[in-house]
Amino acid sequence: METTEGSLFDKAMARYESGIEASELIKDFETITSTAPNQAAGWTCLAWLQLLCNQNDEALRSARRAVKLNRQDPQARINLCLALLETKSKGVREHIDFLNRVLVAVPDLEKELKNSIEDGLNRKPNWLALEKIKTWLDF
Repeated sequence: METTEGSLFDKAMARYESGIEASELIKDFETITSTAPNQAAGWTCLAWLQLLCNQNDEALRSARRAVKLNRQDPQARINLCLALLETKSKGVREHIDFLNRVLVAVPDLEKELKNSIEDGLNRKPNWLALEKIKTWLDF
C-alpha cells in the first residue's frame, strides 16, 4: 500500500471512529478499494459499512473479496458471515468454526472482536444477524 492509500485509509478510519455515519464513509472506502484493490483491510471496512447501511448484496461481494485477499482476518470472516446471513446464503458455519478455532489459538483477538460487535450493535441496534454471531462465538 502506498502512502496515499494509507493516508486515505487512516483518514477514513479516523472519521469512522469519530462517529461519522457509515453512509457518509462508503464513498471513501470505494475509492480506497478502487485505488488499492489488493488491500484486504479496505474491502473489510467497505463490507462493514455496507452491512451497516443494509447494502447486503454489495457487502457480500466486498466481504468475499476481503476474505479472498486475507483468509486469516477474523473481522473479514465476521463480515462475510453477516453478509451470508443477511442475504440468506449458505456457508456461515465454516466461517464460524474458523473463528472459534482462531479464538482458541489467539485468545487476545477476543477483545478486539467483542469491541467490533458492540460497535456494530451500537450503530445498528437490534441487528439480528450480528446478535446470532455474538451468540455463536459465545460473546
